[in-house]
Amino acid sequence: MTHTHTLTAFVHTLRFEAEGIISVELRPHGDQIFPTFAAGAHIDLHLPNGLVRSYSLLNSPEDSGRYVVGILRDRNSRGGSAYVHQHLRVGMQLQISPPRNLFQLDESAEHSVLVAGGIGVTPIYCMLNRLRALGKSVEMLYCARTRKEAAFVEELAASGANIQLHFDGEKGGPIDLKAFLAARPSTAHFYCCGPTPMIDAFENHCESLGHPNVHIERFAAAAPAAAAPQGTYEVQLARSNKNIEVPAGKSLLDALLESGIEVDCSCREGVCGACETRVLEGEPEHRDGVLTKAEKAANQTMMVCVSGCKGARLVLDL
Repeated sequence: MTHTHTLTAFVHTLRFEAEGIISVELRPHGDQIFPTFAAGAHIDLHLPNGLVRSYSLLNSPEDSGRYVVGILRDRNSRGGSAYVHQHLRVGMQLQISPPRNLFQLDESAEHSVLVAGGIGVTPIYCMLNRLRALGKSVEMLYCARTRKEAAFVEELAASGANIQLHFDGEKGGPIDLKAFLAARPSTAHFYCCGPTPMIDAFENHCESLGHPNVHIERFAAAAPAAAAPQGTYEVQLARSNKNIEVPAGKSLLDALLESGIEVDCSCREGVCGACETRVLEGEPEHRDGVLTKAEKAANQTMMVCVSGCKGARLVLDL
């Protein structure tokens, strides 16, 4: 992996937030200063077991000197969330990335509609508090399977904000998301973070309803549609004045790194956004969970860790 740089943090507080969810408050080690961030940002935790995982910041951007993330113990954990829940201790040092923001909040919107599913509440919670601090019009829908699995419910209920809670176990099933979205003005900005099926439905409903201002953040890359096996293709690097060949079965990222090209990367799963690269020519085969449908269709950038090429040639701004 390559990284621009990391920060040294220590675990200041671990707190139970809901069934299977803890929050982790990180503070700078020594005389370091944490960079400022905007609502919707996330950081990477470089865990002692060698894994790198991205988590959204949930505390206020006005906070100086601390980052707070919420972490669900994933039932299908491949070692990241399980390590955090089992082994992280107060006082431990961790390397973290500076904040990155792929889920930008439009603070100038006349009205914002925030939709959170499960642990997807973390960036949404930050956005809600930011918009309310600015005196903006905002409403929130928070869905979870059960109340006991929903973090920050008490804080949200006490806030006096315009919040609709929906717990499948209490309502007899999932919410009618399309009906909820249809009742909101198309001029609003719509945000969603949650499980893949919820985000897919959210995107499809907003598209069919003609809501143009749609913002999403995924925990994992969406499963790509079945595609023909990718053959060898050529990549021209405009700034490096190099041409490389990417053979069948090799990732574009690995081909770039093996050619001596420095590419920032962390997750290698198409979700953290570290490797986003500008596309100058050609049609990428997008397999990431970062770009929206519209951004993928525009083909202006790609995540080189998981995405490939639909044709025989790409030209990248590298």
